[in-house]
Amino acid sequence: MMRMDGFTVIAEPARRAIVDRLRIHDHDVGALVSALDLSQPLISKHLRILRDAGVVDVEAIGKRRVYRLTDRPLPDVMTWLAPYIAQWTASFDRLAYAMDGEEPS
Repeated sequence: MMRMDGFTVIAEPARRAIVDRLRIHDHDVGALVSALDLSQPLISKHLRILRDAGVVDVEAIGKRRVYRLTDRPLPDVMTWLAPYIAQWTASFDRLAYAMDGEEPS
């Protein structure tokens, strides 16, 4: 099986919606089906892709399979974002410095 790059993983809106839900708290498939109004087979397909990409982990709790985000970011996405984050951080730092240097009106 060919591993999907991180950009392909997050390109699909349904997968981003799943990741957004799992960022808040763990969910089983049924809860994701209800929350996202998607079919169970489609949710399961996207969860398999997210699991294969290392974005989510699954734990069997009784008959339920509960999914949670891993603490491993998508390395190719993080590498691409790093210079932008640095630039934005520097811009915010300059703004904060400029605001601190101004007299209140």
